[in-house]
Amino acid sequence: MNLVRTAMLLAFMTALFMVVGFMIGGRSGMMIAFVMAAGMNFFSYWNSDRMVLSAYHAKEIDERNAPEFFAIIRDLSRNAGLPMPKVYLYDSPQPNAFATGRNPENAAVAASTGLLSVLSPEEVAAVMAHELAHVQNRDTLTMTITATLAGAISMLGNFAFFFGGNRENNNNPLGFIGVLLAMIVAPLAAMMVQMAISRTREYAADRRGAEICGNPLWLASALGKIARGAAQVPNYDAERNPATAHMFIINPLTGAGMDNLFSTHPNTENRIAALQEMARSATNGSTSGLQAGSSMRKSRSVPNTGVSRGGSQPPKGPWS
Repeated sequence: MNLVRTAMLLAFMTALFMVVGFMIGGRSGMMIAFVMAAGMNFFSYWNSDRMVLSAYHAKEIDERNAPEFFAIIRDLSRNAGLPMPKVYLYDSPQPNAFATGRNPENAAVAASTGLLSVLSPEEVAAVMAHELAHVQNRDTLTMTITATLAGAISMLGNFAFFFGGNRENNNNPLGFIGVLLAMIVAPLAAMMVQMAISRTREYAADRRGAEICGNPLWLASALGKIARGAAQVPNYDAERNPATAHMFIINPLTGAGMDNLFSTHPNTENRIAALQEMARSATNGSTSGLQAGSSMRKSRSVPNTGVSRGGSQPPKGPWS
């Protein structure tokens, strides 16, 4: 289903580029737009994950410079039956995390230094299990490509304004009206692409993540802490790259709203309630699938990764 959704997104992007090209330059503009869209789709498939990691200045870590955190990811990957992903940390006081990559064999998970400072090891394990659930459900390809293409769509309005505003352009069949339509369509299309990523994927990742780490209440507790942190601590890289907001476990943007038609994430309280109900059901019935998290309690030291851009001090946190 996610492969079908990705193909639909890419087809939509191609059609959008061609329509805007036609509005600006007629048939020749449509053909130029088609070539541009094909090149962007190809580039996004192979490189969008690296672009997202670069946007957040994420640093790859291993068991030498962050043994405890790396061990958590390794144990969770084994529990989920997944290949070991690349592991990244990015320097931000806002607690948050995301996953990216075109398939499980080429996946990466990233956590903020703030996440390791605010959350307990059990809560960190639950958050990263949620991200691995996205990898396992193959959400990451759709999420990563959408982040790249949504940003490109938002630029179409400027493209139309600067290159299609000539009233004497005989190649433009709709004239200045076509340019205005392109300027209006572009931001609306960007919103539609963001909405195309179903918010139900977060509920599915919450449930599977709870199964991977072994305790739904760990994730419920983590979501509450991350939501409070995201509301109080800005993520300036995310503010500069709002098209990536849907990739995070909690919306990192200031002013993230309620569970409405235009939000990128379900309401956090609803997600917590679903996890609490899952925990009650597991207590009252069979607990199979929720026993995998005992090994997550063993790591208690702060990973010294050296990712901080603000100085030479390692991240502070409760893991000591």
